[in-house]
Amino acid sequence: MRRLFSAALVLGVGLTLVPDLSAQADPRLEALKDEAQEMVQDRAKLVQEIIDHLFSFGELGMQEFETQRYLTDLLADEGFDIELGVAGMPSAWTARWSNGSGSPVIAMGSDVDGIPQSNQKPGVAYRDPILAMAPGHGEGHNSGQAVNIVGALVVKELMERENIDGTLLIWPGVAEEQVASKAFFVREGVFDGVDVNMFTHVSSRFGVNWGQQGGNALWSVQYRFQGETAHSAGSPWRGRSALDAVMLMAQAWEFKREHLRPAARSHYIIVEGGDQPNVVPQFATIWFYFRERDYELTKEQFDAAALMAEGAALMTGTTIDTIMTVGSPWSRHFSKPVAEASFANIQAVGMPEWSEDDIRFAEAFQAEMEVEVTGLQIEVPEEMSGPVDLSRSLGGGSDDIGDISWNMPTVTLGFPSNMSGGPGHNWANGIAMATPIAHKGGVAGAKVQARTLLDLFLDGETVEAAWDYFNDVQTVDTEYIPMIAPTDQPAIFLNEGIMAQWRERMRPFYYDATRFDTYLEQLGIEYPTIRTRPISEDGAAEPEGRGPGGS
Repeated sequence: MRRLFSAALVLGVGLTLVPDLSAQADPRLEALKDEAQEMVQDRAKLVQEIIDHLFSFGELGMQEFETQRYLTDLLADEGFDIELGVAGMPSAWTARWSNGSGSPVIAMGSDVDGIPQSNQKPGVAYRDPILAMAPGHGEGHNSGQAVNIVGALVVKELMERENIDGTLLIWPGVAEEQVASKAFFVREGVFDGVDVNMFTHVSSRFGVNWGQQGGNALWSVQYRFQGETAHSAGSPWRGRSALDAVMLMAQAWEFKREHLRPAARSHYIIVEGGDQPNVVPQFATIWFYFRERDYELTKEQFDAAALMAEGAALMTGTTIDTIMTVGSPWSRHFSKPVAEASFANIQAVGMPEWSEDDIRFAEAFQAEMEVEVTGLQIEVPEEMSGPVDLSRSLGGGSDDIGDISWNMPTVTLGFPSNMSGGPGHNWANGIAMATPIAHKGGVAGAKVQARTLLDLFLDGETVEAAWDYFNDVQTVDTEYIPMIAPTDQPAIFLNEGIMAQWRERMRPFYYDATRFDTYLEQLGIEYPTIRTRPISEDGAAEPEGRGPGGS
């Protein structure tokens, strides 16, 4: 007998069914978890290769095609069924493998996109790009799929050997930096039939949370105005500037900032402002992020901005050509039962054993960043974080895993493949991401994922408890309303121009695992490369260790 959601989901999401898993825990479980942990360690080389490959690709959102090819080829060779271009996104994919009855279905996801202008040599504790101004992995999204894939491959081997029923579904977070994919995955049924979704994200420590989290919801919207061209000097009175409308809308929003709640965040860029100064711009586009604590408050910002767009058009004699939702995450709410299982496995696995070089590298980096020098985390947390009181939240970042979390039991595992002290979305957040720190943290994360997968398949209670929590606690008073409309389509054009500019220049620097043991070896970087004296007035300093010259 399968049970239903307590709350109906709108706009075609539909009712989700869950299995009755009331059986006792399988007596093999604990022994298999310990064995899985050892098997992950035996595959540490694969963790390193996945991390280093994706780091070298450095692809931006909606353009993750090298990443797609590499990961899906790997998974196809391991017996997974591959579907490309899912949910209308050419760079998206899924990899599915089933055994026996195929139930329960456990999905595993992680983001794969990079950050513009964050290209950086790994293992060098100061700014030193491989290709100056090129994209790179300035948030560490190159690491999470290694955690999922190696954990899944180990569990797959055990499932085949021990005749364990279930399905593994691996998927990528495409264009997370533009929060532009996961709501479309939900809408298009990519997760239909999924019982639990296990997400991973790089961190400087181990962690997993349950309940309502403090990150904001977000509405990503582009407003395109249409005017009329004219000679900017010869007959400017005959033109109607779409750029004027964009600038007026931006100014109106600046006045709005005075009246935003403390948790609110908003930012914008002009993505289209005309062709050249002597031609009155016919088209202009401004791109806003509106962030607030929940759906309702975020929609207030969206509605206010729509009125401002109308006003800007009226004042300039232009028209609104398009209002396009590019992406949208709800705030995150994570499953308590699944988080508890993951946390117990974090305790069992423990932190990686850092070398003296790892710690020296982290300390040098933190000194470079002019933050407190703490080195690397050496202990796992003693307690798991619970719900956040949104009424006291001061806002922050967003992640479209939120939309998934409001449609099925979901958790995010933070694993220790990076260092603390970076500003975020920056070259500095990528310098550890193809080093032993990233590799060791990825192996530790894969051990936790493998152990938790086995819990979900064999403990006879966590999946059912997760749906009890989802139905009876999480969604009792909250209805999921997608921010994307049925007519909205994925913004597959994102970053196309940037990657067209850089891809062929980056290709010679792709990692070649057939020739080099690590990406550090391929680049000729001595790990760690750190400063040995303070930066001089001209910015020069003598490094310790040798690295290739800048490009």
